[in-house]
Amino acid sequence: GKSPTHISTSNLCSDCHNSVAWVPTDTVDHTQVVGACSSCHNGTVATGKHATHISSGDSCDDCHTTAAWIPANFDHVNITGNCFSCHDGVTATGKSPAHISTSNLCEDCHNSVAWVPADAVDHTQVIGTCSSCHNGTVATGKSPAHISTSDVCEDCHNNVAWVPANTVDHTQVLGTCSSCHNGTVATGKHPAHIASGDNCDDCHTTVAWVPANFDHTNITDNCQSCHNGTDATGKSPLHPLTTGVCESCHGTTAWSPVITVDHSQVIGSCSSCHDGVIATGRNPGHFISPRECNECHETTAWIPDSWMHTGLSYEPLDHAINFACTVCHQSNSEPVTWESPAFIPDCAGCHANDFESENAHNGGSSGTVSQNRNCGDSGCHRISSNSF
Repeated sequence: GKSPTHISTSNLCSDCHNSVAWVPTDTVDHTQVVGACSSCHNGTVATGKHATHISSGDSCDDCHTTAAWIPANFDHVNITGNCFSCHDGVTATGKSPAHISTSNLCEDCHNSVAWVPADAVDHTQVIGTCSSCHNGTVATGKSPAHISTSDVCEDCHNNVAWVPANTVDHTQVLGTCSSCHNGTVATGKHPAHIASGDNCDDCHTTVAWVPANFDHTNITDNCQSCHNGTDATGKSPLHPLTTGVCESCHGTTAWSPVITVDHSQVIGSCSSCHDGVIATGRNPGHFISPRECNECHETTAWIPDSWMHTGLSYEPLDHAINFACTVCHQSNSEPVTWESPAFIPDCAGCHANDFESENAHNGGSSGTVSQNRNCGDSGCHRISSNSF
């Protein structure tokens, strides 16, 4: 009968053996085999897996038939190695030329039924950049509403979900700040922000809004809207009395020195500034006058000037006496020339009523002093402290 080493079969000996001898068998009728394939196909009793056979279990009939080893009907559940041990492009189909750059752990994304569709994408196995796949063709890319950026998706997003983004790497942003920082997509200017253009990066950095590096060229409002002493430095207590139109005199680089002085913005009198300290005042040779500068001078230059003769006075030692033309003018003829003679006051012009006594004022006639007599010149009197 069957020896102890006979493979497990039915008892229909004639299906394999002939009547001449047990060995060799005429054929093997696999329908009579009771045991597993590998109980015989172990490389000893019968042909087993060859050296280049893919790593698999010993259930040969999961893939092969009893008619022949090839062709095989592949059953992936019996494979013990990874996919790439077979799907290397030689033994079996591997990654196509258009496959995204990844590791060779096929099973992290694909299943054993079909390559497509993939079960999932394990981004830890992706070697290429995000945009090599997320280009809008192979996989979802940037939406039409996406802000203008480079294609380095991973600088802002993670592989779990597009939203929310982990952070915003401003070095990858191509558009202007305001294309995002408009109060809708991202934080924009707050209601109290000074009136300015939308070039945020003229003043701010991508690290934080504050502190800002101020660029006045981007300001759309006037200086005083900010330089009011609260939001930014305003006029000092010593500033001349003016309107709030700072830009009429100052530049955006520094308060001092001023670019020019727009006298149309000055509210105070000329002398409140032109006192010789804040600004140029009267020179030492200027005659004494109670008039404001602008009654004779223009705001463009001291000279030439327009004379205002009414009300001029000469005040030697506080003794106010009306000007005689000859104090300034050499003669009444043209051209008029300026000179600085010793002042000879016309005392009688004011003191006519005091000249009544011939005895007191010798030289006069009919009890009055001669009009040609200058009391304070070569006469008897000397002007001092408002009295003779």
